[in-house]
Formats: sequence, structure tokens, C-alpha cells
Amino acid sequence: MATPIIAPAAADTTRRPNIVIILGDDLGFSDMGSFGGEIRTPSLDALANEGVRFTNFYTHATCSPTRSMLLSGVDTHQNGLGNMDEWTAPNQRGVPGYEGYLNDRVATLPQLLRDVGYHTYMVGKWHLGKQPDQIPAARGFERDFTLLDGAGSYWDMTNFTGAAPKSVFTEDGRYLTKLPKDYYATKTYTDKLIGFIDAHRADGKPFFAYVSHQAPHDPFHLPREWRKRHVGEYDQGWDAVRQARLERQIALGIMPAGTQLAERMWFIPDPITLAPAARALSGKKMELYAGMVENLDFHVGRLIDHLKKIGEYDNTIFIVFGDNGAEGTDLFKMIAGNPGTRDFLLAAIKWSQTHPNAWGDPGSYVGYGPMWAQVSMTPFSQYKGWVAEGGIRNALIVSGPGVARPAGSINHGLMHVADIMPTLLDITGAGYPKRLNGRELPPLIGKSWRPMLAGRTESPRTERDPLAWEIFGNHALRQGDWKLRWQHKPFGTGDWELFDLAKDPAERHDLAAKRPDKRKALLALWDDYVRRHNVILPDRSMFETLDDTLPMRVPDDAGYPPLIYKRQFVPPEDRLAEPKP
Repeated sequence: MATPIIAPAAADTTRRPNIVIILGDDLGFSDMGSFGGEIRTPSLDALANEGVRFTNFYTHATCSPTRSMLLSGVDTHQNGLGNMDEWTAPNQRGVPGYEGYLNDRVATLPQLLRDVGYHTYMVGKWHLGKQPDQIPAARGFERDFTLLDGAGSYWDMTNFTGAAPKSVFTEDGRYLTKLPKDYYATKTYTDKLIGFIDAHRADGKPFFAYVSHQAPHDPFHLPREWRKRHVGEYDQGWDAVRQARLERQIALGIMPAGTQLAERMWFIPDPITLAPAARALSGKKMELYAGMVENLDFHVGRLIDHLKKIGEYDNTIFIVFGDNGAEGTDLFKMIAGNPGTRDFLLAAIKWSQTHPNAWGDPGSYVGYGPMWAQVSMTPFSQYKGWVAEGGIRNALIVSGPGVARPAGSINHGLMHVADIMPTLLDITGAGYPKRLNGRELPPLIGKSWRPMLAGRTESPRTERDPLAWEIFGNHALRQGDWKLRWQHKPFGTGDWELFDLAKDPAERHDLAAKRPDKRKALLALWDDYVRRHNVILPDRSMFETLDDTLPMRVPDDAGYPPLIYKRQFVPPEDRLAEPKP
């Protein structure tokens, strides 16, 4: 057991705050109404209006690395998620820090909070290990109802690959043989958490709840009554929706006036060039996505209403964010592979409901593609899996006790998901031990938000504090307003790019050639990060064939080529004539 360091103020546990972390899986920066979205999210927006919105909050580019830092406060290359388990490269196998699960060399947030008198609950997606010593019950959670896999059906235990066709769930540390009656992921997770909270209400202890929703990760599964809330709304196409979101963001103060949209990805068509049926089918996918976000918001509202009913809402800290950028990659195509393979056969059998009228039902698999992922990440460039801003920057809401900033205010301080552990240890009086089970713990890499939440500072970081990322070989470093970025072709150049995010949050203008001094300075910080955290760039990547399979990268200039935008010429009426005999 960890030996906690308890601050004197923590000795009286009667009014220590409850903590609820609400994590949306692949939820985009601009999806919530309070961040510019047209999607109706009244429950989440209410938390934003009572608390603070943060616009410079970073996670990682994919899900399990983000979750590993949230729960350990330690860099991914040390906590076991130096790469996702599904994509561990040959040169990373067997290397400490690249186990593919949350390793035993780190302490977890629920462990340390439980040691100082908190109940610790988890519902939803884990994605940090499946063995008995790796599941939530073994890593500090007192109660859990958990999907151990990274994704799956929202209706049943159907998984994606021929080698692992069944999703694995645990409840209170036991592996489930079946799911509850009338199971639907978002609803069931909420039901279970409310039950956990009620079961222990009488003892007066505070609770920590990690609400790790699947939604809105694909497949887009949704009860039928939630599917028709945006019929036809997205037929206008992604460009118009993205522009409208940016305008709302500027009006709200989320983004500064003059902000440009990132380039539409060069392989995505201008929606006005599509036939009406194609636009409607694509729009229907976004309708489903919007319905999933609204359903998620509804069940968050159920939890909030319950906490109000039992008198715990006012003493609860809420932290709300998405785990990475929106998903623009066709995961189903990647998983199913080619005809004649085992996985293609499984997809044809288990995921056979392909008619648009069945989208959302069990057995259907819908994702919305790169065009709508860029909408979700308005105004940023790219999406999940990449270290452009669209892959790693997320909307964040914090509300509740300890938040002394003006209600509904917006903060632009530089923040990171690894900050959450030191912040909550600071607020609750739980300390971070030097050793755990006889082993020295790695240092926390985050900064406590407590002074900033109290209004004493504007950011937990100075202009000199760097942040760094690496996944699948894509890597980046930010210091102050400057960002150095290396990405595989064709999303990147295969070389270092440099951006001034204060002037160019959409990463349109590479300044590496103009500012070699800044490039050199940030590169030295990157090299230091690599040494300190044992970063091993993978010799294989999930993106290694993109440069061959995507069209050649070209600039995105509105209205080019004029050929396909030239409208029908209509002669003046006074110059019309019938043919002469």
C-alpha cells in the first residue's frame, strides 16, 4: 500500500468534495454547445455556465495513452502506454514503459484517494489491461462496471476481430458472462454509478467517480427515439457547419476574432460538388453522431439530477473533457481488412446491418469519417491519431467547490491531462508517495490547477514549461505559444514543422525555415524529453501506407479548380433566337 501524505486540512473528511470525471470518448473540441456546437448539450453547458471553460487543454492523440496519464499522472512512455497495445511496434516489445497496459510501477489516482477515505467508483471503458492484476478492481477502484476493451457494441458483447470476437466486461472485479437485461452502454453505465453512490451514502464518506463513457466513439449505436433530432440539418455539408461553429466560437470567446479554419483535408471533397443523395447519406452519419452526444448529455443530466436530489451536487467537483481528437479514420475498414480474411468474414456476419434505415441498430457499424471529424475539431487541423491540434487539444469544463473564477468564464491557460492527478491530490489532501510496494515511483509530470481554479493565477504553466507528445511515431512539443511538430507523410512532411499557435491555431503556416533559432531551441527540449522518458520511436506505424493509398497532398484553395465551379452560362434574353430555316 502507498503511504499517503495527508495535509493537516484533510484530517476532517466531512466536507471534502466529491469528484466526478466525465470523459467523452472521441468527443470533439467544438461539439458541446458551450464550445460552439449546434448539438444540444444543456446538461454539460449548465456545468460550463456554473464553472469555467478551458480552451488550451491537451490530452494525448489516442484513448489509452490519455487514460493512462489521467489515472497515473506519469508520462505514457513510463506508465506502460508508450504505444497503444493494439499497435506496439516490433522494436518496442518487451521494453519497460511499452507493456500496453497500465504497469505496476505507477500509483493510481483511485488508490491514493481510497487511502485517504474516498469511495472510488468507475463505470465505462477501461482500455488499460485485462488480466486480473490489471483491471479496475486491482488498481484502486472499490466498485466498477467496466468494458475492458477499447470499443465495441453499445447493445451487447460483440467485438470487432476474429481473434477476439467478444468484448470483456467486469463488475466489482469479476468477469461478466453476460450483460444486464436491456443493456445500452450509456444508460447502463449511468444506472450503475447511481447505484454505487446510493449504496454507500449512509457512511458520509466522499466519493471519486470516473465516468468513462464509450460515447460518442463509433460504432454509432443509438436508441431509435434519439436518431431523428437533426434530420436534414447536416445536408448542407461539412464546410458550412464548420464555418458556423467557428463563428459561434468567436462570439462566445472560445477563439479570438480573426481565427481561420484549418484547411479542409485535401482528400475530402467540397460538399457542394456532391450529388444530393451522397450529401444526405453523409449527413445522416453526422445526425447519428449528434444524437449520441445528446444522449450522452441526457444521461449526464440524470446523474446531476440525482446528485441534486440527494444533496451532494453542491459538494461535487465536475471535470468534463474528451479523451483525444475526434475519430476521422475508418476503423471498421481497418479492422475488417480484405475479403477472404477471418476479420472480413466476422464483419460480414456480426456487423451486417448496412442499410441506412438500420444505422444505430445492433449489428450496424457507422462512423462519420474525416470530413465530420474536422467539424468536431473546429477550428483545428486534423483529428485523432495525429499530433496536430485536432488530435490533441480538447474542450475542458471544471465546476464545483474550489472553483472561484467567475461562473461561465473562459480561461486560456496551458493545461494537460496529466495535471488532473496532482490537482485532485492537492484539493483532497492526498499526497503522492515516493515509494509504492517497495519501489520508487516516477515523478508526476503535471501541475496542480488549484491556484488557477482559485483565481490566483491564469495558467499552471509559465512560458518556459514544455509539453510533449509521441504516438505511432508522430511527435510534437509545445512551449508557450510555439509548437514543433513531426508527422508521417502525407499528414505531415516527414520533417519538423514549426507553428506560432497564438497567431495560427489552425497550423496553416510552417515557420521552420523562417525561424531556425526557435526550431533549434525546441528541438533541444524534445531531445531532452526523449532522454528523460525513454521514448522509442516505433519502427512500424499504423500510418505507414498512407502516403501510398491517399492522393498526393495539394493545397486547399476555395473554388479551385474553377472548372467544376463554373455555373451554367445563361445568355441575355434579348439575345435569344430560334435557329434560322
